[in-house]
Amino acid sequence: MDRMKELVELLNRAAEEYYQKDNEIMTNREYDDLYDELLELEKKEGIILPDSPTKAVGYAVLSALSKVRHERRMLSLDKTKEMAKLKDFIGENEGVLSWKLDGLTIVLKYNGGRLIQAITRGNGEIGEDVTHNAMHFKNVPQRIAFNGSLTVRGEATISYSDFKRINEKLPEEEKYKNPRNLCSGTVRQLDSKISAGRPVNFYAFTISGGEEFYKDSKAKALDWVESLGFKHVGYKIVNKDNIEEMIQWFKKEIEGFDIPSDGLVLTYDSISYSISLGETSKFPRDSLAFKWEDEIKETILREIVWNTSRTGLINPVAVFEPVDLEGTTVNRASLHNLSIAEALMLGVGDTIKVYKANMIIPQVADNITRSNTFIVPDKCFVCGANTEIEESGGIKFLYCSNPNCGAQKIKSLTHFTSRDAMNIEGLSESTIEKFVVEGYLSNYMDIYGLKAYGDKIKAMKGFGEKSCNKLLEAVEKSKNCNLENFIYALGIRHIGLANAKLLSRHFKGDIERIINASEEEILEIDGFGGIMARSVIDYFALPENIMLLRQALQILHIEKPEGNTDSSLNDMTFVITGEVYSFKNRKELQSYIEKKGGKVSSSVTGKTSYLINNDNTSPSSKNKKAKELNIPIITEEEFIGMFRDE
Repeated sequence: MDRMKELVELLNRAAEEYYQKDNEIMTNREYDDLYDELLELEKKEGIILPDSPTKAVGYAVLSALSKVRHERRMLSLDKTKEMAKLKDFIGENEGVLSWKLDGLTIVLKYNGGRLIQAITRGNGEIGEDVTHNAMHFKNVPQRIAFNGSLTVRGEATISYSDFKRINEKLPEEEKYKNPRNLCSGTVRQLDSKISAGRPVNFYAFTISGGEEFYKDSKAKALDWVESLGFKHVGYKIVNKDNIEEMIQWFKKEIEGFDIPSDGLVLTYDSISYSISLGETSKFPRDSLAFKWEDEIKETILREIVWNTSRTGLINPVAVFEPVDLEGTTVNRASLHNLSIAEALMLGVGDTIKVYKANMIIPQVADNITRSNTFIVPDKCFVCGANTEIEESGGIKFLYCSNPNCGAQKIKSLTHFTSRDAMNIEGLSESTIEKFVVEGYLSNYMDIYGLKAYGDKIKAMKGFGEKSCNKLLEAVEKSKNCNLENFIYALGIRHIGLANAKLLSRHFKGDIERIINASEEEILEIDGFGGIMARSVIDYFALPENIMLLRQALQILHIEKPEGNTDSSLNDMTFVITGEVYSFKNRKELQSYIEKKGGKVSSSVTGKTSYLINNDNTSPSSKNKKAKELNIPIITEEEFIGMFRDE
């Protein structure tokens, strides 16, 4: 029973992270293995816990999008990796074998030839209305040549090539882990301008309505809906004699397939037969998902390489004896984070099992030897600074503590020039990267020496005299700045703009006091915890950081924080989470609070006066913490009624 409870909690958390937060805390293979273990335990014990993922269908919708109840439940599919089970399933029937695409399931509704609504799968019973975004999908017709009522279910996806192109343009902290997360984040945007700028495609897999055009065949239904202007998932007609051959066809196709897919779907072609079978509480009885049987091979671990990224995150990578997997030779696999490396109990010389997730991405499946002799580096291999272990959502991550680390240079410079920092227009990440390559930039103080390279910059592709002069004017203008923006620009880990403001005000605008502050003094600031305080101390403890800072103070004109004439929110600390509606955004609400003498913190503590959250029933960590500490949770409307001027 204890193991069942543990599995239910872990699987539900993994599903919530994946579906609601576009985050992954375990691989698909790990999830499937744990899910199968839970199924076996439930069969053995004859018990299914109330919140078991084997019983539930998805998670509750948590976004601010309008909620819509589905006319018909959207169930999950039972799955298998066994060919024998597929043959047994199809029996003497004819079936439709199609791609199982890895995106976001969407229901499109048409009436009178017009698209009237688009709804996400949500929790299977209640979805989110994303009609405003579906209007901008690249291949969804807004009008069709059929005037009756039509419902088209399908998968919204973003291709691997488009994912790579979009991700390359995003700042490091905004990059998506995979195409599915990017698609979900795009489709569920409140602002349709964002989704319109991203190539989301929709692939139909089943329809309801217009039955007179395709009679009793799902395959003919897909052909008919294609004639209306849709794309469908692609299929092959199969039976027990040719299904194995057709699966091999799909297996070869996926090697160059640009659309994310995590398997196949087998369903009976006959619609009437499918309806007669009914459904369980979780699965329809007419369809079965086929997950690729992973080709797993044993090899020897030769090294664990620790790669420092632009954000300071140090990722472990397993390097092993080369093996042939799914037609290619591989010798490296990401271990993703410190927790996974620890769970595998790795050590050089261990015999490990490797495979390709979805036949594409190399992964370490298991460690047979489990010597557990690997050593977590205490120094960054790029700059030699101390490393830090941080934990988020129960997952451990390793970071380089030095924001000026060479691996982080471009990211650090991009952050320094950003709007909320020094606000230097014209220095985009791509421009900074060019300047670094040319040797014009090495640290943030080099920005103020760009004038010496003026003639060379004017001659660079994409530049000219006008754009170069504009850039140099922006650099000169940035010399007049607020202390809080400068502190934020330094890129001290865990210190966002709000915390930079708190630091600045607590120490009365005196940067020397901030530089020399003790951990105890910083901990006196409401909203600051031990990790944040230590980050500040560690930053100013590095001689190279102090050297650059002294140079900056000689040329910058830093303004101290202005005193507040309105002190109605003095001694009050607020935490803001979720969407806001009356204010333009959370920054505007934060600015309003600060102008009235209040403070805005990023975390709920015993010193928090109010948590502002328009969804005060949300199971978010901030809501839970506020309830534990008896901190009042108020909506934006309640805040306005309590504190805003008439």
